[in-house]
Amino acid sequence: MGNLLEIELKQETLVAPAEAKEGQTFLSGAQAMMECLLAESVENIFGYPGGAIMPTYDALYDYIDRIKHTLVRHEQGAGHAAQGYARVSGRTGVCLVTSGPGGTNLITPIADAIIDCTPLVCIVGQVKSTLLGTDAFQETDMIGVTTPVCKWNYQITDPNEVPEIMAKAFFIAKSGKPGPVVIDFARDAQAAKMTKPFVYKKVEKMVSYSPRIVPKQDQIEKAAELINKAKRPYILFGHGVLIADAVQELLDFVEKTDIPCASTLLGLSAMPNNHPNYMGWLGMHGMYAPNVMTDECDVLIAIGMRFDDRVTGDSTKFAPQAKIIHIEIDPSEVDKIKKAEAPVIGDAKEALKMLMPLVKKGDFTGWKNEFRKLDVKEYDKVTLRDLNQEGKIKMAEVVALLSDKTNGEACIVVDVGQHQMVTARYYQFRKPNSYIASGGLGTMGFAIPASFGAKVGAPDREVVGIIGDGCFQMTIQELGTIAQSGLAVKMIILNNNFLGMVRQWQQLFFDNRYSFVELQNPDFITIAKGFGIDGHTCSERENLSDSLDKMLDSKKAYLLEVIVEKEENVFPMVPAGTSVSEIRLE
Repeated sequence: MGNLLEIELKQETLVAPAEAKEGQTFLSGAQAMMECLLAESVENIFGYPGGAIMPTYDALYDYIDRIKHTLVRHEQGAGHAAQGYARVSGRTGVCLVTSGPGGTNLITPIADAIIDCTPLVCIVGQVKSTLLGTDAFQETDMIGVTTPVCKWNYQITDPNEVPEIMAKAFFIAKSGKPGPVVIDFARDAQAAKMTKPFVYKKVEKMVSYSPRIVPKQDQIEKAAELINKAKRPYILFGHGVLIADAVQELLDFVEKTDIPCASTLLGLSAMPNNHPNYMGWLGMHGMYAPNVMTDECDVLIAIGMRFDDRVTGDSTKFAPQAKIIHIEIDPSEVDKIKKAEAPVIGDAKEALKMLMPLVKKGDFTGWKNEFRKLDVKEYDKVTLRDLNQEGKIKMAEVVALLSDKTNGEACIVVDVGQHQMVTARYYQFRKPNSYIASGGLGTMGFAIPASFGAKVGAPDREVVGIIGDGCFQMTIQELGTIAQSGLAVKMIILNNNFLGMVRQWQQLFFDNRYSFVELQNPDFITIAKGFGIDGHTCSERENLSDSLDKMLDSKKAYLLEVIVEKEENVFPMVPAGTSVSEIRLE
């Protein structure tokens, strides 16, 4: 049983067709699963055991010297940790959970991963195949439940299927537009022996699934023609550049053409913030100049982004004057929101390579200066980097000072809310894959487990989670995972005792009617110490610098709570449903 957007899989059989002989020993389905993970060079998995997945956990016991398993405290934590791992490492994240509530607790990370194009292979236990459809204990129809939110799913009821299905799973998860794959693994298929020798063959192509990687030459030529004729071209790049590992190609393209560029929220860190052509990021809480100048360009080159509503505002008013070049690997995204004059279907890395010899050397100094004039106006109104202020600490101060102390080179993992937008604005990113956020789904509770997963994926990097006090409490139990791992994950709570972003909207658009947004928070530091994690609280500006140093100097996991201004708002802001040119500075 399975589906891939209603596409039947017709790839060649990967298991050698040999019948069992008397006295010959074959692997169990669970053992075969472990061998599949090794064949795919999986080094880390995140999971939580239970009854229906127990045979696989029993098999894992014999592989613990080759496959490192992290025991999370909740299945949602397993999924978010796998996301953080995948986003930083560029590899496929793997999680392993049991049936019923184990699987349903994984739904949020799966939905998060599909919209943010994060490759995951989620192995979920299932009741015995003879009990399917009987409402057996902890039975949930994971195929039906996950179909809308995953790239592919499949239910294994025969141990002989394991090698073939897992090879397909890893190929589908990582190829083309990446995403999560769900493998529903019946308990009897885990325990039963294969009747054929284990043979694993990685999938390189599939008859019924062909992700387009290389763009068509005529599309490239049309795009190059528009670029070369443009007077005020503008590049808007997104997460697809990072997914495609096209950071260098983007930089080469920008430096040859001299075109000013901006990023989406998830495109942050694909280009160093200090590059002279980088004008900032745009969207609902993006920067003033990149938003306003969208309505001034004549050619908009969209690379690896999908014109999300948080980017465009009212899409009918978004760059109506511009001819659009849309470089996108997923054909369904092209013309879905904005009509493209020159669609380029394919991998961003390949597209930029093909464009390079066709585009002219440019000089858009005057056009770039128009951005900078607006940028000065913006910072005159809203900059908060001066640390000699009166009143409570501002969120922006914390992030700006952290950026300075880490030279913009840390991997920053954020949750969802005001702190997320402030971090995007004030951290000066220097290295790729350094801003890890839940973008499309906006999942509160993402950052603690994702910070841990990011540290597993990049153990030599400084990983700092910046988290709101409301978000922190949604997955606070994963402090236990961090403590048990021994990894030096750093966490900052920006505590304003509010669900800050909701409060801001209620203030600006609902006549200050604060409906259930004020929090009575616990003693976060005491809780962290209960898990075995050191930390302290900073509430005074004069102590902020030393507090950040203490956190960064720690060789172990550390929690810094910063008490910030209670009713601080985040600007700029494009009100929902308006044009990006209607951005508010106050």
